Amino acid sequence: MEVLELIGYLYEILDTSSKVPMTNKVVVSKSELESILDEIENKLPEEFKKAKWICEEKARILKEAHEQAEIIKKESIDMINKKVHNHEYVKIAESKSEEMLNNAQRNAKYLQNSSVEYASNILLDVKREINYQHSEMMENIKREMEKFIIEMEKAAMKTTATLDDNLEQLKLKK
Repeated sequence: MEVLELIGYLYEILDTSSKVPMTNKVVVSKSELESILDEIENKLPEEFKKAKWICEEKARILKEAHEQAEIIKKESIDMINKKVHNHEYVKIAESKSEEMLNNAQRNAKYLQNSSVEYASNILLDVKREINYQHSEMMENIKREMEKFIIEMEKAAMKTTATLDDNLEQLKLKK
């Protein structure tokens, strides 16, 4: 808490310091600020140690409380089991328990079936998308190959024409 008070004191110094006209600046004593910052620096490790100790104590107390609660719970359950074991309530509870188990199994089966159906739908969607992307890609490849073939034919025809011209010129020079 002392660190927070020191930080508050720093704000107070800033609020009460002389203002530099026409700017958003203030004049403060360097030695006073350094003194407060040194105090904060020295107190922080102490504050951290206190906070760590508080956290460790909290964890220890919670652990002890949990252990005591478990012991009390176990003792209570044992005592109740001894008193109620042959009582009519046990039979009713067992019947309800069996009914709840059956409901849980039905719900689990329903959830399993729903999950399988959901997964199947997702996989079908993925399959459709893959097929669509595949056909798009194949169409693009086909178009690009057709362009390539046309360009190659043009290049071959141009080269053939150039060769024919060259042959013709050679024949003329003979």
